Amino acid sequence: MSPEPLFQDAKGREIAIPDLGGPVADTHAHLDMLEEPVRALVLAARTGVDFVATVADPTEAAARTYAELSGWLEAAATTLAAAAPPLAPPRVRIIVGVHPHNAKDFSADIEERMRTLAADPRTAAIGEIGLDYHYDYSPRDTQRAVFRRQLELARELDLPAVVHLREAHEDGEAILREVGLPPAGCILHCYNLGTEPLVRFVDLGCYVSFAGPVTFKKADEVREAAAVVPLNRILTETDCPFMAPEPFRGRKNEPAYTIFTAARIAAARAEELPVFAAAAHANALRILDRARP
Repeated sequence: MSPEPLFQDAKGREIAIPDLGGPVADTHAHLDMLEEPVRALVLAARTGVDFVATVADPTEAAARTYAELSGWLEAAATTLAAAAPPLAPPRVRIIVGVHPHNAKDFSADIEERMRTLAADPRTAAIGEIGLDYHYDYSPRDTQRAVFRRQLELARELDLPAVVHLREAHEDGEAILREVGLPPAGCILHCYNLGTEPLVRFVDLGCYVSFAGPVTFKKADEVREAAAVVPLNRILTETDCPFMAPEPFRGRKNEPAYTIFTAARIAAARAEELPVFAAAAHANALRILDRARP
């Protein structure tokens, strides 16, 4: 009997897995929002996703991720050890920071909690921080002040910054130029616009990460943007459980789906998939899996 396919469409038909020729990285996930983090890590490993960066917000339930991550990985390792051949779960690092939605809740106590969590060797970056003028869940002046403060903190702690900007790219760029990018690097996460204003952030020195929207049928401008990012600055992510890529739109996203996003970006760039995947994977490890002192 043939093994059950890893991916099926709504009619139960097998969805082919793109051949990346090597591992891929999901540089931005929310494992704590998934109903079954262990199952998601197992499937990620089975599809070649060997690195995941998951986000934890200290104004929400960041402690859960730090407390439960080891257990998720141990349970996934037990399941994967029985695979043929045996596999290892992805390496998981944590991004910690106050989302712009929650900027109104930032305080001295929250900053101190961030400092404590940032000292954990599993912490890879400060984020996702930035500005969100679409929802305006926090006042814009508060968002800008908290963005500045967390950028300063990333610089002080020698950690990269992971930046969320929605309908706020002009103000976000101004603050990045004012404060300065952390020497450890800066990621513009889940980019879903065209080549403008992308080129300004690339010129500034940012890495640019693409998620499910780059696969959407009407997202030609996002694919055009992905095509102009230098190969040594481009990243793949899911932002799971949000915005699952084609052919999974309408489902909850998860790290395993990174492979479909990677395949679509490589096609948009007219690059061989193994070449693109290897470069994006190396970029992810370079900025998010640095050795800590």
